[in-house]
Amino acid sequence: MRKIIVYIATSADGFIARKDGAVDWLDRPRVKGNYGMGEFYNSIDAILLGRKTYDFVVQFLKEGKSIPKADHEPRHYAFSRHPPKKVLPGFEFVKEPIKKFAKRLRSQKGKDVWMMGGGGIIGSFLDEGAIDEFIIHVIPTLIGEGIPLIAPRHRNVPLKLISCRSFSDGVVRLHYAVDTGKSKKTSKKDSA
Repeated sequence: MRKIIVYIATSADGFIARKDGAVDWLDRPRVKGNYGMGEFYNSIDAILLGRKTYDFVVQFLKEGKSIPKADHEPRHYAFSRHPPKKVLPGFEFVKEPIKKFAKRLRSQKGKDVWMMGGGGIIGSFLDEGAIDEFIIHVIPTLIGEGIPLIAPRHRNVPLKLISCRSFSDGVVRLHYAVDTGKSKKTSKKDSA
């Protein structure tokens, strides 16, 4: 069965972007092999993202930057209650409930699925039991405040470490499986 994998970078203090969505702190020399990004990109055939991340991609392309190319072109699914009137080619907006969508996507033939982000959609998928793994590249930079990896909610989701790799520039890649047998949402009462 296909897995839904969050593949993302965070600052050392756990943020995926600054409050305004900027990721300038990611602009740094890359190690040879770009932390395995090409290998990962070739292992997926679909990408999931929230509306803010979709808007970031639109702006990114307007600035003349390009999206990595692979030996295939993955399908892009964006989630929003208010999709734009004009949608980028290769993108489809989804209004279907997450649990139903994830079940349908996992049951289809294909490669794994990349949950690109941001924090809101990652949290929503996690709360629906629709995330299988996290591959988090911790960048050795503190940015002080920003958008957290996962939208804050009361939850308790145990992770099982699959692997840990450090790179010569101080980046550390943490690869976790979501321990679905032990995760649970907690109420405000439970967390007090």
